[in-house]
Amino acid sequence: MALHVTSHRSGFGPGETAIVALDDADGAGIGLGVLKLAAGEQCALTPSHETAWLLMGGALRVQVGNQTVVFERHSLFDDLPSTVHVAAGTAVKFEALTDVELTVHRVVNAETFEPRLYLRSQVRDEIRGSGWVDNTAQRIVRTIVDDDNGDLAMLLVLGEVIHLPGRWSSYPPHHHPQPELYHYRFTAPQGYGHGELGEQVALVRQYDTLKILDGVDHAQVAAPGYGMYYTWTIRHLPGQRYQTPTFTEAHRWTMDRNADFWLPKWYCGSQRREI
Repeated sequence: MALHVTSHRSGFGPGETAIVALDDADGAGIGLGVLKLAAGEQCALTPSHETAWLLMGGALRVQVGNQTVVFERHSLFDDLPSTVHVAAGTAVKFEALTDVELTVHRVVNAETFEPRLYLRSQVRDEIRGSGWVDNTAQRIVRTIVDDDNGDLAMLLVLGEVIHLPGRWSSYPPHHHPQPELYHYRFTAPQGYGHGELGEQVALVRQYDTLKILDGVDHAQVAAPGYGMYYTWTIRHLPGQRYQTPTFTEAHRWTMDRNADFWLPKWYCGSQRREI
């Protein structure tokens, strides 16, 4: 069982490429793929599972039932996301107005719910970690699908993290019983970071994916000079819907904006401490 998927570092071809299969033996129960369409290409789909398509780049027309909208995105890092999320058996049609790339997120779910189109105007940048330990854990979190803005029949939770160069996210280390997938992109093809899976550390690069299972602690760091982006997909468990993570007790103190910690006296960051 590979928790760190590195087999797509050269990128993705046309059509849909599977990254993590729903029936993988790891038991995550989350499917992940990438769908690429060429300008002018049309694609009609009726998924067999609850599915969300998250626009990574390009412009396309989306039709679901009597709803038709245009999604457009030029930058993963600077532009807010647009997403279509449907129950199994719901017909969706895409028409690529430019070359388009979407990530595809799936879970097994027989429940029905009304299809939802999440426009970028409905998603916000939430800046987290400001003032913590000299802003070294500051990041942007974009929650797209959760219990606050979705149907309780849904089993997917979906969002993005915009990770500042040389800093940490998903920090302090935290855990939750629900399985999760992280899928990574960087501001430059040679960019990289580290992803923790409990006591293991994975060196993550462009197009990598991590499977976060068994409630392990997970925190991330990006190399200086490289912005890191990742989607996060969580599957609700029966009787255990995901709400908030549990932060590891040993590191919770770093969330206190008044926490005292060492920095050299010559340091010229936002905070200074005498040796």
